[in-house]
Amino acid sequence: MNEECLICSSPLEYLESAVEMECVLCHKKVMSKTRCVNGHYVCDECHTSGIDTVVSLCLNESSKNPIEIMDKMMSMPFCHFHGPEHHIMVGSALLTAYRNSGGEIDLAASLSEMFRRGKEVPGGICGFWGACGAGISSGIFVSIVTKSTPLGVENWGLSNQMTSRSLGKIGEVGGPRCCKRDSYLAIREAVDFVREKLGVEMEIGEVRCLRSSRNNQCIKERCPFHCEEVI
Repeated sequence: MNEECLICSSPLEYLESAVEMECVLCHKKVMSKTRCVNGHYVCDECHTSGIDTVVSLCLNESSKNPIEIMDKMMSMPFCHFHGPEHHIMVGSALLTAYRNSGGEIDLAASLSEMFRRGKEVPGGICGFWGACGAGISSGIFVSIVTKSTPLGVENWGLSNQMTSRSLGKIGEVGGPRCCKRDSYLAIREAVDFVREKLGVEMEIGEVRCLRSSRNNQCIKERCPFHCEEVI
């Protein structure tokens, strides 16, 4: 088996109702629906441990291509194949490429806000809430760059439109979840959206997944990014 449980690599199981579970790493007790078949549970905070290294990467990055930036993040040691870290990484890659493409933002402050908001999006919500965290992350990105608030007008609308477009594309492809595929889909939609609505032209080329051999639930040819090469 490939990457599933972070402790024993066994498959994960998803319960119909949340039960109290204890994180095997920090021993915090929380209600959750997700654990491995051997009973191991790792909380979202422990699952994303090390993601702070993304800040340094982004602040020193010159690329205008958010997919290229995202791939660098995905190759960092903290990043697992699936997990809530992607809910932060998608928006962070977009913020960085947006700034490098001429978008007027304070990148350090924007990344800090992205981390704060992204960490509030729990793992597994793609199936439990019907709203993939990668898609939500693209909406958070737009809300940050447009300074949206609950009382906003145009920026409020743009933020929700962005999330809707990402989730629509993710839903069209269908499940089961793949955090890599869904991140690529959300970023690709965001590049088009920002060009159309905000006039900032980020770069994006051909997107190919080179990690499918690590995904037990890979949908193969049904994925728009699938190729035979693996890393």
